[in-house]
Amino acid sequence: MKVYQPTEIKNIALIGSAGSGKTTLAEAMLFESGVIKRRGSVEQKNTVSDYFPVEQEYGYSVFPTVFHAEWNNKKLNVIDCPGSDDFVGGAITALNVTDQALVLVNGQYGPEVGTQNAFRNTEKLKKPVIFLVNQLDRENCDFDRLVASMRDIYGQKCVLVQYPLETGPNFHSLIDVLLMKKYSWKPEGGAPIIEDVPAEEYEKAHALHAALVEAAAENDETLMEKFFEAETLSEDEIREGIRKGLVERSIFPVFCVCAQKDMGVRRLMEFLGNVVPFVTDMPPVKNTRGEEVKVDPAAPTALYFFKTGLEPHIGEVSYFKVLSGTVKTGDDLNNADRGSKERIGQLYACAGANRIPVDELRAGDIGCTVKLKDVKTGNTLCAKDAEQQFDFIKYPNSKYSRAIKAVNSSDTEKLMAALLKMRQEDPTWVVEQSKELRQTIVHGQGEFHLRTLKWRLENNEKIPVEYVEAKIPYRETITKTARADYRHKKQSGGAGQFGEVHLIVEPYTEGMPDPVAYKFNGQEYKMNIKSREEIDLEWGGKLVFLNSVVGGAIDMRFMPAILKGVMERMERGPLTGSYARDVRVVVYDGKMHPVDSNELSFMLAARQAFSAAFKEAGPKILEPIYDLEVLVPADYMGDVMSDLQGRRAIIMGMDSEAGYQKLSAKIPLKELSSYSIALSSLTGGRASFNTSFSSYELVPNDIQQQLIKEHEAEQQEED
Repeated sequence: MKVYQPTEIKNIALIGSAGSGKTTLAEAMLFESGVIKRRGSVEQKNTVSDYFPVEQEYGYSVFPTVFHAEWNNKKLNVIDCPGSDDFVGGAITALNVTDQALVLVNGQYGPEVGTQNAFRNTEKLKKPVIFLVNQLDRENCDFDRLVASMRDIYGQKCVLVQYPLETGPNFHSLIDVLLMKKYSWKPEGGAPIIEDVPAEEYEKAHALHAALVEAAAENDETLMEKFFEAETLSEDEIREGIRKGLVERSIFPVFCVCAQKDMGVRRLMEFLGNVVPFVTDMPPVKNTRGEEVKVDPAAPTALYFFKTGLEPHIGEVSYFKVLSGTVKTGDDLNNADRGSKERIGQLYACAGANRIPVDELRAGDIGCTVKLKDVKTGNTLCAKDAEQQFDFIKYPNSKYSRAIKAVNSSDTEKLMAALLKMRQEDPTWVVEQSKELRQTIVHGQGEFHLRTLKWRLENNEKIPVEYVEAKIPYRETITKTARADYRHKKQSGGAGQFGEVHLIVEPYTEGMPDPVAYKFNGQEYKMNIKSREEIDLEWGGKLVFLNSVVGGAIDMRFMPAILKGVMERMERGPLTGSYARDVRVVVYDGKMHPVDSNELSFMLAARQAFSAAFKEAGPKILEPIYDLEVLVPADYMGDVMSDLQGRRAIIMGMDSEAGYQKLSAKIPLKELSSYSIALSSLTGGRASFNTSFSSYELVPNDIQQQLIKEHEAEQQEED
């Protein structure tokens, strides 16, 4: 294979909603470029992209697939991304390492929520967009209505480059208004028949051509001046204007294709090769120091590893982008993240499940290698004279969580190793071993996302697993002041145990002054603060510990033990065993024995005294509240709102965004447990949502009593 320069490389992400035909298009592109000799199909489970067993089992793309196509002395690196929102991590990864988004639109349904989600990701990352209307041969395809819908959502930046002469089963021809030609195909597709625009279509085609030329000219002052003078531009000038408009996101060209019949694919690839930005046209990435890293083959080598694939009989396949420099077979590089050294034994150009050996890859190119010793997703390999690290890929928060455990306890260690290995393939699978909840929790993007993980564990790793409801990380706190004391006394021959602690607990709020006096049952307790510790709790909130002991009632050397006893009860709250937070503890009195007092005695006394005081201080349970944003078609708004109200959600606001309704709410984490399933059921899969942690709030009294009863029952079972 030829060694390509940055000015000959184009990196493209293939994104869109599930079912829009991305994998089928990828197959046609590979066929047209000669990488494969025969097109496979999703139904026959023999496509280049969906080659993992789990993808063939479900008929969905699960992982992004990297492939390349050589076209007109250009190298097109394409990443075919999963369409389901459950596997959004693949699209996020691809958009970060490519320079152009090709957004597929289902010709039958038009822009769907998956299309909108894909477009929003291109907005966040400021990536150029080309819309490709696929499946024009479907019975219900109405191209004019579809384009009107796209312009309502994405604005007048949507500019037609092509339009079909007929849609539905008879689709076989279109007008290209950039070239002002008619393209038509025989039933087998492939090479088009190219003719002049028919007389009956000329007026419409000419008007759309003029609109395209004007949209292209708007991106360059010189082109605009020429357009005003001549009222037209040459073909090369139109291309240059479109390229600049793509980079600035001021134009979204719209193409037509029927990928399944290989109609329009060759013309699309011509446009990709001739017009879309090269890697050198896009802003350079920045390293962790905030420095720009230019796409320069002569610079020190830096490879960023954005994906790891685990393949049978091969092991780890590591996919990378050459951010700078040139990499060659046999190069010795340093892992900037892990401090280890690696030798690049083999280099490949990617073609899905196939790999084509190459000797070198230059800045801007994408490739893969195998048998690296210690490289993980997100690592950077650098030449000796380069120290680069990158963390520019930001993944969305998890939406669905379940506790996971091996059916056979003997498989527990094997399960953890498999989970950590699989997270290298998909960083949106987040594994948490929760000390607080005493569960291993897997967080993902949806129920299907976690179901896929289970399938792989059971079928690939041969580890039977089960999911159970993840416990909720409640918090406990107090609402009023209370006092308690406790004497720990134990005698068993020889030295005994003795410690007595008197303390006061009260709710803590930021900035509150140290206490001067308290009053309980008519008796006043004056405080003389000797020492103060303010502890930021790792689970949120604070513990403020004050020593107000006078007259040597408790020796200072026992204070750390008293604090330890309090902390032990903070870690296992008296109500439900949840973490306690935002409490101030004042130790004001106690007793000790000259022989029998020790750290253990005072720790146990403090633990019991704190527990007793806590229960008298108006204890309350706090629950985690999340910010929720739902993107939903207007037709389903009422159903979604009714469902949220039944989940104790508080609606914070409503807005419209690009043809959808955006609903903002605050909702308890408990009610989010199966929300992804419920929302999909309510809207036929046409809505999506995002969540982020907001705060801890008091649970209603009836729920608090229920939680306390459940905890007491669990305690009895354990006893």
